[in-house]
Amino acid sequence: MARFRKLTVTDVHNTIRDAVVVTLQPEPGEEAVFDFIPGQYLTFRRDFDGEELRRSYSICSGRGEGKLQVAVKRVEGGAFSNWANDELKPGAVLEAMAPMGNFHTPLDPSARKHYLGFAGGSGITPVLSILKSVLAEEPGSEFTLVYANKAVSSIMFREELEDLKNRYMGRLTVLHILEEDAQEIELFTGLVDEAKCKALFEHWIDIESVDTAFICGPEPMMLAIAKALRDHGLTDAQIKFELFASAQPGRLPRKAVAKGSKAGKGTEATITLDGASRTITMDRETSVLDAALAHDIDAPFACKAGVCSTCRAKVTEGEVEMHANHALEDYEVERGYVLTCQCYPLTDRVAVDYDQ
Repeated sequence: MARFRKLTVTDVHNTIRDAVVVTLQPEPGEEAVFDFIPGQYLTFRRDFDGEELRRSYSICSGRGEGKLQVAVKRVEGGAFSNWANDELKPGAVLEAMAPMGNFHTPLDPSARKHYLGFAGGSGITPVLSILKSVLAEEPGSEFTLVYANKAVSSIMFREELEDLKNRYMGRLTVLHILEEDAQEIELFTGLVDEAKCKALFEHWIDIESVDTAFICGPEPMMLAIAKALRDHGLTDAQIKFELFASAQPGRLPRKAVAKGSKAGKGTEATITLDGASRTITMDRETSVLDAALAHDIDAPFACKAGVCSTCRAKVTEGEVEMHANHALEDYEVERGYVLTCQCYPLTDRVAVDYDQ
């Protein structure tokens, strides 16, 4: 089970005015703990005025670069993001879990593939890690990136992307779509929606040659792109998602209670973590994660919105309902995995295992 470990900040620099790239160094002997798969993220924790906050940020460095970096974009009212942009300096020590996340695909040096990436704003961070790793590790593959932003001034990693285009001439194509700034080609102005995708596929992107597509951005954009990709022949297995913001960040409406259960009755829940099992009594209006935390069980979590997969566990007994899922693949759900921050018991007994 992932636990928080110390990372020393060795560099902090701006990629745009309101976003910083943070370079991190693990403790001696713990370098292997932070080996990452391109597309994964780190979950950090920090106390603000006595309250612990956890935030997840995608790794933006490539696997072969020999460094661990994340990008933190300022969010209005965001305690962690504003602190990172205003106060974080080299020498500071942060606490983070080992890399997590399923937004990736296996890379093979002998492969000759065409990857397509869609990124919106700070959604570029995991896509950039994947892009750099593909270009370095699969010399026969190519990558097309469609990057949506409001204006030129908000394009994160703009210079780095230009450098990569020059270094991997003919293998990397970058299309910037700007919402507010007019461009010479009208197609590259506006929002990335189904109509925009259709036009891109007709005039700029050979969609039939695409093997795998990556999408990271706001939920409405992501859903529109995914539909366009499916309409043009890609299967769900070829489309990888990473949602960094949800239009439904909280709890969804309750579903019908399962037969044989009583809505007002408590549930006996057995929670397995780090090889130890503990049984607690919880009510059915509380999520499994919140019940565990209320009983001083140090269950892992980050967003509590069903967006990341930090609180992933397997249901080994009983039945639960999962209100939101923006992180688990269909095959994981079929095998009994859930996001415990979104799970509510339906039966008198449930058991979840964080170790599986």
